[in-house]
Amino acid sequence: MKHSRILYFLRISIFLVVANVFPQENQIKALIGGTLIDGYGGEPIKNSVIIIEGKKIKSVGNIYTIPVPPNAEVISTEGMTVLPGLWDMHVHTMINGHADYSYWDKTYPPLLEDVIMPASALQLLMAGVTSARDLGAPLKESISVRDRINNGVIPGATLYVSGPFIQHKPYPGTEAFRWGISGPEDGRKKIKKLAKSGVDCIKLIDQDQMTMAELKAVVDEAHKNGLKVVAHGHRPEEIRKGLMAGVDCFEHTGLSSAPRYPDDVMEMIKERTAQMNLGPLYWCPTVEGLYNYEYVRDNREHLDNDSWHRGLPDSVVVDIKNSFKHPDRLPYFQLTPMRKPTLETKIKQLMEAGVVLMIGTDSGIPMKFHSQSTWNELDVWVNEFGIDPMYAIRAATYWPALWTGVADKVGTVTEGKDADIIAVKGDVLRHINLLSDVDIVIKHGKRYK
Repeated sequence: MKHSRILYFLRISIFLVVANVFPQENQIKALIGGTLIDGYGGEPIKNSVIIIEGKKIKSVGNIYTIPVPPNAEVISTEGMTVLPGLWDMHVHTMINGHADYSYWDKTYPPLLEDVIMPASALQLLMAGVTSARDLGAPLKESISVRDRINNGVIPGATLYVSGPFIQHKPYPGTEAFRWGISGPEDGRKKIKKLAKSGVDCIKLIDQDQMTMAELKAVVDEAHKNGLKVVAHGHRPEEIRKGLMAGVDCFEHTGLSSAPRYPDDVMEMIKERTAQMNLGPLYWCPTVEGLYNYEYVRDNREHLDNDSWHRGLPDSVVVDIKNSFKHPDRLPYFQLTPMRKPTLETKIKQLMEAGVVLMIGTDSGIPMKFHSQSTWNELDVWVNEFGIDPMYAIRAATYWPALWTGVADKVGTVTEGKDADIIAVKGDVLRHINLLSDVDIVIKHGKRYK
């Protein structure tokens, strides 16, 4: 009964959001005056002008080259950096910072489709993340939320979903969103089912526990069905097997306390990046959750930021808060202080080997929220690891769109592409953490913030 009441009020809230908070707008918009980082990596365009017509970008230039249509809605971006909508290539919309997975997995499945996952997608959008790769959730709910967003029924970041994790054996109580593989034929059968259901990619974990025959069957069947494969890279053997099987992107650098990747693993990575006919090797390091843990533990105002409450019933917000009353006691993070020093080293190893890094955050894990994680990841890359800000921005715009196969539609601010654009006061190439408070969010030509 409690869940029914929550679902009823949520549906009313969604209607009001779509109908009232985001009303009908002028079909022609002109963003005028800001410094444009278009996503290609070149010199930013000063005094930029971007004309949006409907969902598309009509023209891009500056105040001297682009006339503003007399019937356009003029949006001043003076004093702002304008850039493509951000991507987060590793989110979990089915969770939202709760610190007890086993409790969450037993309690909230009835609310995933209509409450939890839509709230996560909306929080991402309002943080300037217009597209995200959702890696690991129940199949029906993943497809439903993605399609309702795409059809304009609910507001949220455009999602590219994997549906359930694929692994050797699901953890107890997680069978709804983790599918086990028992032999090569079973692997092919499950990938065919996911492909037929319409997922956008395949998510592998613990592939070091699979036989090579099972792993090859999964990857080959995915590629046969036009699906790329994303795989965990926590442990050396996960990476070795993933490379041999031909996975398309690795995730994570941090759950091993080894100070560096082993030499043989790095040789395999270098050999793979040298094969230009295969395209780049991609990797989402997802470092901020580990890197920032001790800071969050000791500076808890971060947890009181109410941006992560958006779209969630008060009862769920209270439940999430109660789960991390004692951040220092969470089992999930007890080894994190040992792992933190390894993160920068491993990222630098990957960059030196020619890997293309993309921004992904593991958003939704304990004390990590969809409204904050993406800019926190960018901040760690730039301000802690010394990565060039333009590289980091392209890792959150250009490269994700290319990997996903939608670079002809999004990822850069280009004539003819969908108008996924954000703007923030100040210079993000000098102060990347300005992205913590994005001022303007436009997705498919519609202004949400």
